[in-house]
Amino acid sequence: MRTAQPVPDVIRPGLRLLLVGINPGQISARDRAHFANPANPFWRLLHDSGLVPRRFEPGEQRELLAHGLGITNLVSRASASASELGPSDYERGRRELDRKLRRHRPRAVAFVGVTAYRSFAKLSASQRVVCGEQAVRLHGARVFVLPNPSGRNAHYRYSEMLALFRGCKRALDGRAHSRRQGSLG
Repeated sequence: MRTAQPVPDVIRPGLRLLLVGINPGQISARDRAHFANPANPFWRLLHDSGLVPRRFEPGEQRELLAHGLGITNLVSRASASASELGPSDYERGRRELDRKLRRHRPRAVAFVGVTAYRSFAKLSASQRVVCGEQAVRLHGARVFVLPNPSGRNAHYRYSEMLALFRGCKRALDGRAHSRRQGSLG
């Protein structure tokens, strides 16, 4: 018997951008809201980048739909750390995300974190992933990789994350050169 997702998807057909996290943390599962840890700057990044007109609180996540944005996770199972996830979690998550993308057909998908993208695309640790727009498409959708804003991700300063979120916004608005794409899925 399947259990309910600890954090429900915020999704509908035809989104401008579907954001994909790796999996919900304990605070997000408790609050049933994506990126609910107050120390995580995700919601601030969405606003400061111009992807949304104001700063939303995690509990207002469904309001993103009115702005053409949605959120889901690669793996629905909550954990204290992504290191607790196993190969079966990722395989199940890949299949489920692929079904969501085929069903809802977002115009663009942004993996929030290199690990989320690497896991979905089945890339090895030695295959370099650079944040920004990728040279692939998923069921016709443009693909972006954005930094994971979790406090455990010390690879980027806020200003660097913001520049990448803004780059995604500019590309979606047509103000960035788009690459010729391959296809995944």
